[in-house]
Amino acid sequence: MASEGGSDQAPRLPMPSRNPLPLSASQEAQIRDLFYQRVRKKCAAEIKAFADCAMNRTFTAGFACREPHRIMNSCMKAHATQEEQDAAREEWFARRMERAKERERRALRKAEQEAFLREWWGLPEKDREAARKEMERLAQAERVGGFPAASRRAVANQPAAAAAAKREGGENSNNSQSQRQDGTGQGR
Repeated sequence: MASEGGSDQAPRLPMPSRNPLPLSASQEAQIRDLFYQRVRKKCAAEIKAFADCAMNRTFTAGFACREPHRIMNSCMKAHATQEEQDAAREEWFARRMERAKERERRALRKAEQEAFLREWWGLPEKDREAARKEMERLAQAERVGGFPAASRRAVANQPAAAAAAKREGGENSNNSQSQRQDGTGQGR
């Protein structure tokens, strides 16, 4: 992530909807990590006290540091609320532009490095079509909120596809019945 207190912070976007949006597993993991980070930040003193107590102890840490451990856990439980999780989700959505700029910066650096290596080793230039497609992919926004995948059929086609699959499944089940009836496995 980018620096927290930087002077050149990207403008933050508002939360797109108060209703939970379907996110990918990796996006949910990023939100969860942000949530844990926020809770740990609020309980930093208690965590440090427990860590200082547990330093250079192995088996006895659970017994010797029971009180700091209890204090640390109660602090984390007190701060690990649904409101804090919602705040982490809002912060994740607010940082979309920041992540997009970081992704763009990394992609440009990668392209520069690739061009340098091609020039250094005398490799042929990348064809213009591939470079154009890569730049288009880079310009696309982060997917949030259940955009359909390009490989999925439209909703209007799904009932017809389901009926076709049912018909195919029905034919296959008839074949398996006829194979079982004569016992040969060869069908009729």
